[in-house]
Amino acid sequence: MEPTSPVDKNAHVILVSQIRECFGRVVYSHKTHEKCADILLHRQSYLKNTQIILSVLVSGSLMADLAKNAFIHPTIPAVLATVLLGINLYFKNYNFGQIAQNHKETADKLWNIRESYISLIADLTGDSISAVDAMNRRDKLQNQTSAIYAAAPRTNSTAYKKAQIALQFKEDMTFSVAEIDAFLPSPLKLSTDNSKSKSM
Repeated sequence: MEPTSPVDKNAHVILVSQIRECFGRVVYSHKTHEKCADILLHRQSYLKNTQIILSVLVSGSLMADLAKNAFIHPTIPAVLATVLLGINLYFKNYNFGQIAQNHKETADKLWNIRESYISLIADLTGDSISAVDAMNRRDKLQNQTSAIYAAAPRTNSTAYKKAQIALQFKEDMTFSVAEIDAFLPSPLKLSTDNSKSKSM
């Protein structure tokens, strides 16, 4: 086998670096869409609960008003009814549940792309595939990612910041050796305790 020339080695490093960049962007996009779905579902739950409370208050205020209850100011039911109407109209024009589902579906598709990039980086780093094959797989992944983005709902800065916190500080995507070992049978574990038991 011919030794790798400095030019080839440099090209390899550049290719791995570029694919890692693509991977990083997909990781952030995947987590951001997950956070968008969470935010929208939380907002939907909050507004639905507010709807229920306002409906009860409006009905109760009207019933008290009909009973000539002096403790209820006549403008209170009108204000509550107006707020409730605003929420109802907001729900009519903005389907939180459907948009959240669209974000979740996008995240699911990006998860597959993310895992494919991990496999590609592993294969390329371990010299299991040629640079040409790696570039072909990269181009295919980029086309698939582009198609997913074209059909995806828009994200927002709040979801991006939550994704950033989850990935950088809560380490949502990372596992320690011990955590991975816990999922594997003894012969496949990498922890120190397992290595000791093998050598004994």
